[in-house]
Amino acid sequence: MQGDRPAAIRAWTDDAVTIASDEAGIVITPIGADGGSTAREGLVFIPGAKVDPYAYLYKLSGVAEASGLTVVITKPTLNLAFFDTRPLEAFTSLAPDVERWYVGGHSLGGVRACQLAGSDPIEPVGLMLFGSYCANDLVDSGLEVLSISGEHDGLSTPAKIEGARHLLPADASFVELQGANHADFGDYGVQPGDGESTRDDADVRREIAEAVAAFTG
Repeated sequence: MQGDRPAAIRAWTDDAVTIASDEAGIVITPIGADGGSTAREGLVFIPGAKVDPYAYLYKLSGVAEASGLTVVITKPTLNLAFFDTRPLEAFTSLAPDVERWYVGGHSLGGVRACQLAGSDPIEPVGLMLFGSYCANDLVDSGLEVLSISGEHDGLSTPAKIEGARHLLPADASFVELQGANHADFGDYGVQPGDGESTRDDADVRREIAEAVAAFTG
């Protein structure tokens, strides 16, 4: 599922961030974040299955700007996170100044992020799920966890997210975006099986960014 070109251009031309592309991933760096406490924090973000990594530029540039996080969007093998066996270090090495890492992802990318959060030597401090949920038990992981979901998500439905809630730490934070669907977490058009979004794209971007900023702040 190819990314929406106009949305990507809005990210590339955003004066609040810089974007650099590497073979392993895309690095979004907030401008002027060198003096804040989040200047040394970052997020490794894993795309959903068969979704173009560049489809997340617009939404995640908003996250970088609002939270001060450096965001690394991975480029999974064959565009499928479960075929990508590289450790987190393959992506965190793209932003060597970052000292504290979160790992997260959209849809099946979030499922893969759960696996890495519980086993990778980098030992991320937290997990962020975007329209996703875990399949492995992280109850006693000590991770800070944020789950952002969409009210009209037809794939990672509210019922599925609630059904997997017991796999996360008791203090995990949950934010539901009213009217948002599964594809609203990126910009790649309509996805089969999804619900219908009733939201403006810019508003969804802002709410995702605000949720992450509140979580990391």
